[in-house]
Amino acid sequence: MFLQQIQKLQNEDPKLVLKRQMVRDNLDSEFSIDDEGILRYHNRICVPNNFDLKNDILSEAHNSMYSIHPGSTKMYGDLKKTYWWPGIKREISKFIAKCLICQQVKAEHQVPMGLLQPIMIPEWKWEHISMDFVSGLPVTPRKKDSIWVIVDRLIKSAHFIPVRTDFSLNKLA
Repeated sequence: MFLQQIQKLQNEDPKLVLKRQMVRDNLDSEFSIDDEGILRYHNRICVPNNFDLKNDILSEAHNSMYSIHPGSTKMYGDLKKTYWWPGIKREISKFIAKCLICQQVKAEHQVPMGLLQPIMIPEWKWEHISMDFVSGLPVTPRKKDSIWVIVDRLIKSAHFIPVRTDFSLNKLA
């Protein structure tokens, strides 16, 4: 998608024009020109120093359907296989740092919530319990379709009671 635009802008970038001339004079073995006339560095496409073009390439790599918000390390690994320009890793990091979604999702960028608050340990069995329901199960011969789970916090003992979803609160109590 970007090849025609890159080829056009390579001829306008003074540094790449100089590199292209060095390749023609066989003075630089790291750079080459492919069959389509595009300057390459170690078989990677040389991207001219054009903000809009670089931003388009970074946006495509960052927002494409196959790699949405990959993070700077993954994005750099993907882009360095195809493209090259001086400072590519730094520009990718700056681009990712501007993405609000990446900053919210990546946990290493968030400030810790604070000190943990200890939970009180119960002194007697069945003094503190937790309850939950497992529903959406197949109906048993006795017309039960849910399980009522009651767990003691102290000894981690659990009761699994088969119930129906239409049982009233009074019946459960």
